[in-house]
Amino acid sequence: MTRHFLSMFDVTPAETLRLVARAKELKAGRGKAGAPAPLDGKTVALIFEKASTRTRVSFEVGVHELGGHPLFISAKDSQLGRGEPVKDTARVMSRYVQMIMLRTFSQATLVELAKHSTVPVINGLSDLLHPCQVMSDLQTVAEQKGEPLDRWQYAWVGDGNNMANSWIEAAGQLELGLRLACPPGYKPDPQILAEAQKRGGRIRVVDKPHEAVEGADVVNTDVWASMGQEGEAEKRRQAFAGFLVDEALMSRAKPGAVFLHCLPAHRGEEVSDGVIEGQHSRVWDQAENRLHMQKAIMEFLAR
Repeated sequence: MTRHFLSMFDVTPAETLRLVARAKELKAGRGKAGAPAPLDGKTVALIFEKASTRTRVSFEVGVHELGGHPLFISAKDSQLGRGEPVKDTARVMSRYVQMIMLRTFSQATLVELAKHSTVPVINGLSDLLHPCQVMSDLQTVAEQKGEPLDRWQYAWVGDGNNMANSWIEAAGQLELGLRLACPPGYKPDPQILAEAQKRGGRIRVVDKPHEAVEGADVVNTDVWASMGQEGEAEKRRQAFAGFLVDEALMSRAKPGAVFLHCLPAHRGEEVSDGVIEGQHSRVWDQAENRLHMQKAIMEFLAR
């Protein structure tokens, strides 16, 4: 049976922890002789409906370092951009390549692609979830704070977006303590929240940022208007007033807390320059770990 990685719930809790451990091993062994090449002789299609810096570069480099050939495909330059059914693309691509990564607007597109694909499909980002990023964030926490991961208190401040939803899934997987502060009308997906709580996630959604950050070990945020939401930018700036992660808010976290942001960041909106450049920030380690974690995920799926 072909396995896919569309959601944190597509792997077991034990597999999640093994992927974190494996990503750390791949990071330590990068560039050394005898590096694994599970994609030797294989091609990975990297399909982008959304523009990207970190996702494109980390996947292209990762495929190459695992011995494979990365094939970049922009939706606007393919038949997907002209309305070809996703199921037809899935069937054809499965005859050409050994793995597919899709960065798309709709989670439904990923689900449809995986349903009709006979090769593994990876979620490079959708409107609902961003599991590769949160897996990388877990690796970053393991490196910066230590393990077990469930000993730390996690905070999310801002939009209940794809990142928030994937953090909720991670909390459900690993029974993490997670508090999310989101303004009215911008709460995370209720079905994902219910499922994660059912699985043992110690999750609370609160109204005020200080309620989420108080005593936290890990503080997370993201842009207020994601790609495709530019027309809502001014409305969102008003709705998210008071949700800036600045030095005053970070002072409510524990002294050794780390700050994470998946980038790109809008300094002065969701995060202050002082925080992202300050002693708590681990955003550059977090960005680097996209490479190592995605290599671990591709290696896992290539078995």
